[in-house]
Amino acid sequence: MLIRDWIVVPCGQYVGSVITQTLLDELWDFEDPAGSEQRFAVEEGSESHTDSERAELVTQRARALGLQRRFEDGHALLDSLGDPSDAAVRTRVALEAGRLLNSAGRPAEAVPEFETAAGTAETASLLFLQIDALHMLAIADETRSSEWAAQAIDLALAAPDDRTRRWLVSLHNNLGWGHFDGGRLNEALDHFQQAQEWAEQVGNEQQKVWAREAIDECAAAMAQRDTP
Repeated sequence: MLIRDWIVVPCGQYVGSVITQTLLDELWDFEDPAGSEQRFAVEEGSESHTDSERAELVTQRARALGLQRRFEDGHALLDSLGDPSDAAVRTRVALEAGRLLNSAGRPAEAVPEFETAAGTAETASLLFLQIDALHMLAIADETRSSEWAAQAIDLALAAPDDRTRRWLVSLHNNLGWGHFDGGRLNEALDHFQQAQEWAEQVGNEQQKVWAREAIDECAAAMAQRDTP
């Protein structure tokens, strides 16, 4: 778990055009990463995009390669972007490099990439990407998972738009499963219920289904636990 958007922020921070999540949402189908890879490749060729926007699309193609477990191809594609000067591109390069490493079973190597992504995004006031990086840190850095997740939740709660607040569904869901796997079912249910509340407010249909399924599974486990 996407049109061009101009971001105007305080002096000294990021000002420019970025690929919006609206366009990326349209291009992504996480159940079909190969198809997504092809759509990103086609979109990269559009003359309507700036060089930086095209580079952002390349990072998403790298992510699609990772979902096909073509990790080396994904890293090679990110390397082809060199050392970008644009903050949004730098953030996405670090973020997707981290995802490739984490998916390949190398979370310790992924953590510094996610930290770089979070820091770059924060400096440039790229809130959506900052939350994404913190959400990935909560997954990859198990020793500080709750800390990273709490930071991401605080930022998402203060977000000015529903698409960014949608991170609250994933964040609470992930925390719920962490508690569930640790046998802390009451805490798990609390987070699953919060995930469902946010899914109903700002989530998509698939998130609503997953939220209900998580609550049902947790409730069943609690009933089994409490049966004499």
